[in-house]
Amino acid sequence: MMFDNDTSTEYNELHQQLMDSTIMMVDDEQINMEIIQIHLEESGYHNFILTDKSAEAMSIMEKELPDVLLLDLQMPGVSGFDILEAKRADERLRHIPVIILTSSTEAETKLKALELGATDFLSKPVDASELALRLRNTLTVKAYQDQLAYYDASTGLPNRSLFQDRLGWAIKQAERDDSAVAVMHIGIGQFKEINDTFGPKVGDALLKEITQRLKGQLRDSDVVTQQHKNTQSSIAARVGTSEFTVLLPAIGDVENAATVARRILAEMGKVFNFEGNELVIPSSIGIAAYPDDGNADTLLAKAASATSYAKKQGRNKYQFYSKEINEKSSKRLKLEGYLRKAIDNDELVLYYQPKIDTKTGHVTGMEALIRWISPELGFISPADFIPLAEETGLIVPIGEWVLHEACRQTQAWKLQGLTDLTISVNFSSEQFRGQDIARVVQDAIESSGLDPRCLVLEITESMIMGDPEKNASTLSRLKELKTSISIDDFGTGYSSLSYLKKFPLDELKIDRSFVMDLDTDDDDKAIVTAVIAMAHSLGLKTVAEGVENEAQLAFLKNLKCDQIQGFFYSKPLPKEEFPAFVLQKNSL
Repeated sequence: MMFDNDTSTEYNELHQQLMDSTIMMVDDEQINMEIIQIHLEESGYHNFILTDKSAEAMSIMEKELPDVLLLDLQMPGVSGFDILEAKRADERLRHIPVIILTSSTEAETKLKALELGATDFLSKPVDASELALRLRNTLTVKAYQDQLAYYDASTGLPNRSLFQDRLGWAIKQAERDDSAVAVMHIGIGQFKEINDTFGPKVGDALLKEITQRLKGQLRDSDVVTQQHKNTQSSIAARVGTSEFTVLLPAIGDVENAATVARRILAEMGKVFNFEGNELVIPSSIGIAAYPDDGNADTLLAKAASATSYAKKQGRNKYQFYSKEINEKSSKRLKLEGYLRKAIDNDELVLYYQPKIDTKTGHVTGMEALIRWISPELGFISPADFIPLAEETGLIVPIGEWVLHEACRQTQAWKLQGLTDLTISVNFSSEQFRGQDIARVVQDAIESSGLDPRCLVLEITESMIMGDPEKNASTLSRLKELKTSISIDDFGTGYSSLSYLKKFPLDELKIDRSFVMDLDTDDDDKAIVTAVIAMAHSLGLKTVAEGVENEAQLAFLKNLKCDQIQGFFYSKPLPKEEFPAFVLQKNSL
């Protein structure tokens, strides 16, 4: 029979898995077990646990977790029936298949054993060839059942159910040994966007690459294993679409988990290459430990909570769980309640950051930036409430309010004499994908009376790359309204520059992360130089964000960057102060 490479590999892996299976035998006659072991070793099996003390069988099974049990029924003291009954009552052991080896030929004996959970039946003296065949069939069925029930299809890693099971037993062992257990929760950023952009084939390849990198960064003492028998070995699992966990059992010092976390983050931070696409994927790790942070029922949730906290600290960070995170969670719930009332209570306001023309030094536009001043809580940073608004869906009504208010205020200033200004408004991904955004924009223009040519709509790379064909159509509809389209935070995404010519764009904003070190970092200089040259070659206006000093400004002017935003000229200003700044700046 001929196999293709994939089939042959799968067959070989299954064969090796069967040969690595742990076979436990319980028989009061030692010689019987030794003969069977010799026969099975000739078939390639090599992991055996033998006991002629039936009273110890259950404790041995709990500790060793064999893949199959060969069991005699007629034994003094504790019989095979007693073992079957105790095993069936144990949630962790009940799924281990049992092949009965007995000299009894009575039908009632066989029926009773089957009722108690026996998988197969062989009569003594056992025929070696038949035993090998029955054992192989039993283990094959078990392997496929385990794979379906306990393993993730895309990565081959244990799933959440199996991870929770191993965590429970690791904690039991830690209780006996007075040791600690650490749980690491690993969150992979941008996976959904990448899967949507490049398709499930690249998404699956990314998951497999993440799995291999995860395995490669674990040492002998914390090796990722799929053998799932020995709780002294670590186990990694996939517990969500872009979430992984690592169990570090019997860890001497919880702080040692930080060493593992740093290795994993360093490896995950390297470039992923798929079909000519170079992707850099951010990761965050949260760590919770037994006994300090709780038991098996709460550790994974607490590790995930720590991951969320780590993510807010920046890319590729790790964080241990602490009571502080619980307090932050409570504050978050409280903050959400206040945020839901903020729109109706007129607590949201817009500030405006000037956009300066590099040729004339005049203010030619501004970006609308939302601020929240709560009567109860005071000033709330956008870094605190914008992510919350996105998570809860409140960003949609908030974003619509921002658009309407920005258009209304700009039109009011034009009527006061500030006639040559454009207003830039950011869209969230939830707005862009979940609303009829063209209708929302048209409503804001019509209700304010603003000339649509004065409105610049800012979107990010990842937003338009999620569904290129649909988003190209959406952008075309927005262009039909005579608005301008700007790519915000350019350079922080994962797509190639070639997509720019596929969409009806007008402006490209260089992210502040490339601007802040322009006066000292040669790499940033090269990137900004290339981006501006490329944008101008495509007829796009360029805007640099985050300009804070003269050296940065001089470099950007030399490259003929069109507009500048940043504290070098002005911080975001409330509407009461903005007109005076424009008049003063434009009169110079």
